[in-house]
Amino acid sequence: FDPRHYLGTHYYSLPKTGPHRLRFLLESVKDLRETLKKKGSTLVVRKGKPEDVVRDLITQLGSVTTVVFHEEVKEIL
Repeated sequence: FDPRHYLGTHYYSLPKTGPHRLRFLLESVKDLRETLKKKGSTLVVRKGKPEDVVRDLITQLGSVTTVVFHEEVKEIL
């Protein structure tokens, strides 16, 4: 969870993630974790800036050879 997603927007300081969306996200992550556990896997959940969290996970795991990600589409004004 990137804390920047829960701050106000740049232009109008509106919340990027309101209470209903946050509840949906938390319930979805919980459900995904439970589903993965039933299949013998797990889900790593962290709070922080992705560029820091991913770097720390790679360092912690030590055997990472590939990292795949997608970039958030930004609105063009």
